[in-house]
Amino acid sequence: MTLPIRPRRLRATPAWRRLVSETRLTPEQLILPMFIREGATAATPVSSMPGVVQHSLDSFRAALNHAAQVGVGGVMLFGVPLDKDADGTGASDADGILQVATRIAASEVGDALVVQTDLCLDEFTDHGHCGVLDAHGGVDNDATLQRYIAMALAQAEAGSALLGLSGMMDAQTAALRAALDAAGHTDVALLAYAAKYASAFYGPFREAVDSSLVGDRKSYQMDPANRREGAREVALDVAEGADIVMVKPALPYLDVLSDAAATSPVPVWAYQVSGEYAMIEAAAANGWIDRERAIDESLISIRRAGADAILTYWAAEVAERWAR
Repeated sequence: MTLPIRPRRLRATPAWRRLVSETRLTPEQLILPMFIREGATAATPVSSMPGVVQHSLDSFRAALNHAAQVGVGGVMLFGVPLDKDADGTGASDADGILQVATRIAASEVGDALVVQTDLCLDEFTDHGHCGVLDAHGGVDNDATLQRYIAMALAQAEAGSALLGLSGMMDAQTAALRAALDAAGHTDVALLAYAAKYASAFYGPFREAVDSSLVGDRKSYQMDPANRREGAREVALDVAEGADIVMVKPALPYLDVLSDAAATSPVPVWAYQVSGEYAMIEAAAANGWIDRERAIDESLISIRRAGADAILTYWAAEVAERWAR
């Protein structure tokens, strides 16, 4: 007699399901992206991302301390300046909004959280691109690296522990590692957004940073059709000295994330981007899905695919909820 195989035995109760769970995700594996608006006197809601705000400095301090209290692993800071220009000069200004916010974060929660800063020009340029434009309107890779070096030094001096290299310029990791080391910032780590795709899922983010983008970023961000190229970009950033590599967006690129996790000798993170957040919030608001279950399922899928940590706008919320 052939006995039936019954995998359901191990699913029968909540206790069983907890005991045999293959994938676990904890609050310290979550990083909270935060937007800080220059000159703001109060937090300003981002309409396309319910629950997300552009912070004033006062609301920023409160949110930082809340994030530390609930036990998230870190915060990723984005500055929203009042003034922009073609070269994004505010990005490297010691008194610019991102450096001001970084000093506050390092002082308030630097011992409890890893303070991280976005290193890209798009929030600071009047054309909205991630680099300096050449005479023909294209992004000049090598001229942009010089601006990134100035940004890196300003962010390191403000107290950032981890620089998020999100611009997708060739050789940016090597250039910034060399510049930081030469300036004595050998302890500042680099997060390479190694496989960052030219995605439709960034739309709400552009509201959050008041983007001025005209056109698209397809000449420097990756083609969504390409999987092997993602592995190549990850390998290049590792070779250039990245401390951590990133896949962005997360859910539409779980195959790329899995590839990176299988081969990378350094930690692999993923960014659950604004469009992923907005879709779940919109569907839940319409009563089409169970909001909390959908959030948790989306996060566990990213972890299951191989992410060691996840940037998500739900970081503080889910960390607090999981602690109940």
